[in-house]
Amino acid sequence: MIKNRIFYLFSLSLLLFSCSDLEPEFKDVATADNFFENDAAFISALGAGYTNLYGIANHGTLFSLQEVASDEAAIPVKGSDWEDGNQWVRTHRHQFSTGDGVFGNVWNFAYGGINTCNRLLATFESVDNPNSAAFIAELRVLRAFYYLQLLDVFGNIPLVTSFDVPVDYKPATETRAKIYEFVENELKTQGALLSKDVNSSTYARVNYYVAQAMLSQLYLNANEYKGSPEFDKAIAAADEIINSGKYSLESSYFANFAINNGSSKENIFVIPYDKVNAAGFNLPVMTLHYESQKTFKFTEQPWNGYTSLADFYNSFEDTDIRKTGGGRGYGVMLAGPQYAADGTRLEDKADSWYPDGDTDGRLVNLNPEINQLAPKAGRDAGARFSKYEYEIGGTSNMSNDFVLFRYGEVLLNKAEALWRKNSGDATALELVNMIRTRAGVAPFASLTADNFLAERGRELCFEMKRRTDLIRFGKYDDAWWEKPVSEPYKKLMPIPAAQIVLNPNLKQNDGYN
Repeated sequence: MIKNRIFYLFSLSLLLFSCSDLEPEFKDVATADNFFENDAAFISALGAGYTNLYGIANHGTLFSLQEVASDEAAIPVKGSDWEDGNQWVRTHRHQFSTGDGVFGNVWNFAYGGINTCNRLLATFESVDNPNSAAFIAELRVLRAFYYLQLLDVFGNIPLVTSFDVPVDYKPATETRAKIYEFVENELKTQGALLSKDVNSSTYARVNYYVAQAMLSQLYLNANEYKGSPEFDKAIAAADEIINSGKYSLESSYFANFAINNGSSKENIFVIPYDKVNAAGFNLPVMTLHYESQKTFKFTEQPWNGYTSLADFYNSFEDTDIRKTGGGRGYGVMLAGPQYAADGTRLEDKADSWYPDGDTDGRLVNLNPEINQLAPKAGRDAGARFSKYEYEIGGTSNMSNDFVLFRYGEVLLNKAEALWRKNSGDATALELVNMIRTRAGVAPFASLTADNFLAERGRELCFEMKRRTDLIRFGKYDDAWWEKPVSEPYKKLMPIPAAQIVLNPNLKQNDGYN
């Protein structure tokens, strides 16, 4: 019921904003003067700002960049499969090229959302209706979410807050500190105006607590973003969520990622994907082996791409429920011999090569140890992503809601801020051990940089957090599998070359040509 309502409103918003040019005879029906007469009209219109979010989790955009640039994931090249101009090899090795398509995709995704929010804000601000203020605040916080992604990935970017700009408008690059200041101010001032309700009316929309979750992330990374720490503010933002009593840890970790995860008490902000009405969450085909189609009876064959790294896979204890899946049958990663739904071993019968040393021959055995990144990675090398429940008989699109912020992360954010102020803080240790207890593993006796980072990795894997965490813990430049030590400037991604051609007022990030 929650999703149906959201899809109706979002679909209505797209209809309203896509048909006016095609049907000019109706242009005067839905004007600012006579359309925005009630909350339902506002909600249906602002949906366009949310539908842009559907671009996050499909291949080649923000999810891909954040994961493949971290030590969680890679996209090994298997002959001609996933060669893609070697951009994913470069992404994994931090050998970024300003012309790689993923940077343009992320840039266009975020500024597309910002442009939509600016357009809707211009409309809402022209409406003489006392109810418009709350929806304006909602749009401004949603816009701040898009800017938060740009702040994290590119750092120094243009700040555009108006829709009424000249056709040849070419904004200059603002400093990362300036963007930080803008995001903080929007989340504080506009977030305070948002609803504190947590129910079907606020599901998958930014409310007061979503703004606080964003602030907790912003403040936790303040030293990187603006050059000075804000740990007390990170704790205060987390406490706004914790002390509200509106959210709690699910007893089952995987309830947050189930096919029907709309009732999770832990998820704070999600993208409500649906395989029919809101497609774009393509994880099954992005990661699973070609033959895994027979395991889950998918209607389409997977592409055999994304894998985890062996060191990351092995960072989980064997008894960790996040690794074993508990009663679900599989954990956050699929590894080992693979079987069809009828119990027979999967066999890869394609007329293709197999790497030397593959002792299983054509039997599909997802070996966490990947033989090489390129050009001849094993067709069944690497553990595959399976954190989100796969639907038996599903399509290439998933109906699971994609988690952007959840309570477990907020607990870890508070714990880290406390720990950074005092490495022996008892509350910090208690919060981390709440996470570990749910995972079925022994509590830590103390917190160190290494075990804290590792625990964040296990808990938040494949939630687009790892790259940022590695940077904050000073590990992003380190060497890991198939990645050499990288230069510190690569903590920021390059401004896409095509954007600099279009706008010579943009300043490329230091270190890039």
